[in-house]
Amino acid sequence: MSDDALDRKFWNRLIRQVRQRVRGRTDAEDLLQAAYLRLIQYRMEHVVENVPAFLVRTAVNIGVDNFRHDRHLSGAVPDNIAIAEICPLQDEVLAARVRLERVRQGLTRLTPRTREVFLMHRLENLKYREIALRLGISQSAVEKHIARAALFLTEWTEGW
Repeated sequence: MSDDALDRKFWNRLIRQVRQRVRGRTDAEDLLQAAYLRLIQYRMEHVVENVPAFLVRTAVNIGVDNFRHDRHLSGAVPDNIAIAEICPLQDEVLAARVRLERVRQGLTRLTPRTREVFLMHRLENLKYREIALRLGISQSAVEKHIARAALFLTEWTEGW
């Protein structure tokens, strides 16, 4: 690259060109730096006749790629969650299925009323008072059924 490439005016002009093309979606200087690294790599095997055009085009392409990548991820993953938290390992999926089957078996061992109260609370998200009104029992009885079910299922699935 010629000496004018090191000139600040040269770089400022390139930064402006990149900024105009990516419309401020990302930092033009970072894109230009990444493009410069690609230029160095590319020049090992190819001749680049128009270095400024190569840098601007490459920086814009990197910006577009980054934008597409970020847009794709933003639709699928909230910003505060890592990918590993969303995609469990196969052995974790298998272990969860085994535990779920164990819970299903445990539910069948509960008395019908305890199972009904527990599932109303856990699956239908009903409050103790709502369950008591529906079933015509006291709120204290609902609490006891749920505690009994939770304790039994905790012990039943322990180690699974």
